[in-house]
Amino acid sequence: MEKVDLYIKKIKNWKEETKLLREICLDCGLTEDFKWMHPCYTFQGSNIVLIHGFKDYCALLFHKGVLLNDANHLLTQQTENVQSARQFRFTDIKEINGFKSIIKAYIFEAIEVEKAGLEVKMKKTSEYKIPVELKEAYQKNPDLEKAFNTLTPGRQRGYLLYFSQAKQSKTRQSRIEKCMDKIFEGKGHMDR
Repeated sequence: MEKVDLYIKKIKNWKEETKLLREICLDCGLTEDFKWMHPCYTFQGSNIVLIHGFKDYCALLFHKGVLLNDANHLLTQQTENVQSARQFRFTDIKEINGFKSIIKAYIFEAIEVEKAGLEVKMKKTSEYKIPVELKEAYQKNPDLEKAFNTLTPGRQRGYLLYFSQAKQSKTRQSRIEKCMDKIFEGKGHMDR
């Protein structure tokens, strides 16, 4: 696919690793696509894996990785808030070559998960903890709570995660204040 070729041509790190992971994905019969600005591989329209690079590693992200057996304990949860996806991380091309048969086994298992129609039970928005600072902002401005509750569940989760990730109360307060206009406009944290 032309977009993936262009992506590989432009990346500065993990170029050879990305090429090899691409080859492995295609060898497994997956369809190549380009989503979220990265090479993505699908089976009958369903996302199976995505290739992406970071500073210290490149990874094959399994969209429903939490449902894989992971008998070799090789999959990593990227952050505590990622519910479904899991990464298979690599630090060099030799490592990918050494794991080639295991990578393919994981991909084939991910395809079977899709064929079986398995879904990840996602945490509901109501199960997320509301930061104290947001509760305080609701008390000062009841219209904020009404506006927040009219947002889609995904937008609500986005804000709750963004606010909660700040370690200091002052930072959480600042984030809430800066986001109030967007909340009143019905926009999500990442919306423009």
